[in-house]
Amino acid sequence: MKKRIAIALLLLLLAALGCAAELCDWLLPTISWPFTVSREMCMFSAPGEWCPPLAVDGRFHWFGWLCMFLTVPVAAYLFFRRADNMRVAPLIARRWAQFRSFKRGYYSLLVLIGLLLMAAMDQALVGKRALVVCHNDKVYLPAFSRSIYTGSEFGLTGNDAMAEADYRKLKAESGKPGMPSLVIMPLVPYDATMDAADFPRELLPIKEGKVYEFDGKTLYNGQASRMYPDGSVHLRLRYRKGVPDGLAQGWDQEGREVYSATYAAGKVVNSYYLENGKVEDFLARSPENEVWRVYYHPAPPFTGGHILGTNSQGADIAAYLFGGLQVNIKAALFYIPMIYVIGLTIGMMMGYFAGKVDLVTQRVIEVFSQLPFLFVVMILSDFVPLEIRGMFFILCLLSAFGWIHITYLVRTATMKEKSRDYVAAARVMGAGPVHILLRHILPNLTGIVVTLLPFSFAAVVLSLASLDYMGFGLPDTYASWGRLLNDGLSKLSSPWVVASAFGSLVVVLVLVTFVGEAVREAVDPRRRTYYE
Repeated sequence: MKKRIAIALLLLLLAALGCAAELCDWLLPTISWPFTVSREMCMFSAPGEWCPPLAVDGRFHWFGWLCMFLTVPVAAYLFFRRADNMRVAPLIARRWAQFRSFKRGYYSLLVLIGLLLMAAMDQALVGKRALVVCHNDKVYLPAFSRSIYTGSEFGLTGNDAMAEADYRKLKAESGKPGMPSLVIMPLVPYDATMDAADFPRELLPIKEGKVYEFDGKTLYNGQASRMYPDGSVHLRLRYRKGVPDGLAQGWDQEGREVYSATYAAGKVVNSYYLENGKVEDFLARSPENEVWRVYYHPAPPFTGGHILGTNSQGADIAAYLFGGLQVNIKAALFYIPMIYVIGLTIGMMMGYFAGKVDLVTQRVIEVFSQLPFLFVVMILSDFVPLEIRGMFFILCLLSAFGWIHITYLVRTATMKEKSRDYVAAARVMGAGPVHILLRHILPNLTGIVVTLLPFSFAAVVLSLASLDYMGFGLPDTYASWGRLLNDGLSKLSSPWVVASAFGSLVVVLVLVTFVGEAVREAVDPRRRTYYE
């Protein structure tokens, strides 16, 4: 009883926070997701004239408000539902116990729940906006506000003053005169997309005028750069055995050591020489006598604060994978209910009414299922305007083909359940087809629904990755594991890119497969293909 009331109060509190956040221009992790989806998908919002009191930024984001208001009847149900009707059915309790006995599937479910909770932290965990900024005795929360603060508000000058504040730069300069006294960044201070990181660079040691590797013992061979004080590249050279490539061990006619000499008729012409024949003098021309190794994108892992490195566009791979996980979760929240509503409805109608309804529907499904999915996506992608070609468009295409396999399974199960005695008894008592389908047959189809649920999640993840890999998926504003996989395969000299995308896909799909196997074994105890 107490747990039920606590859950109901929590739902009401979350709904109230979501409504207040929208009206006050806040951006709360997960709670503001419905409104964020409304902003990303134009179909889920309407002109502000439809409901002026709830309109924000000139738009009425009806999908977000609908999600907030739907929590009220759910909370009311938990409040007023009788305690004896809230007990877990013995069959469900037995199946849950059987599911927990399959350790591989049970632990995979716990890991997936952990990934879901991590994705729910949203910008509090990954993002380029600071969590807290203390400046001039004021406290700012940029990550939790939809408002954009310019750099001039935090003491930045020049080009940085008019653009959105660069919080990573503020973090590096915090505590200096005129700068914020405190800047707290997320664990991964980068956005998933539209946020190119600076080139990571590391200072190379110099001993006796020669450049060494980071161990300080091996002479450096490779490309290195001299930097201006502002961090931009001043001069880029290739070093061989610790000295710039081309620094010859020779002299011109006047006895000066030559750098990058051009010889003609046995004489040195167009030479750039060292004033007193020492390598140290040439190195001293660089500001502060520093030589840096610059990692151009894609940068390897553990350079410049990038745990998994960067991709070819300069995006932090860890942040990109996190954004891809969020995209997959949002897609599944729309895709799975859509295909199950369509599949269950058509499948139960085919199985219950049979006859001509079943025959005609089967022919229509057969024709529909023969359409080449990839060609349909390619054709529609060419005709649909760019402003509409977003997540909603792609998920509608996937949903249009994803319900077919569910329909046949539901049709067969409905035909079997229709012949049961409890259905005949319901008919004798005067129950109509809708009542029988919803109150008697549908509850007995939960085994099929629960069994297919994990594999439906795997299907939408794999479908999105495949479409994005081929270039027909989501726009560049969405993080996509398939696009990252394509980027990595085009640059095999940077194996960390393809390894991160491939590893993420494999881990998620394997975890979902383990959960699906455990659910299948728990729902149908006669199937004992799992061995501890």
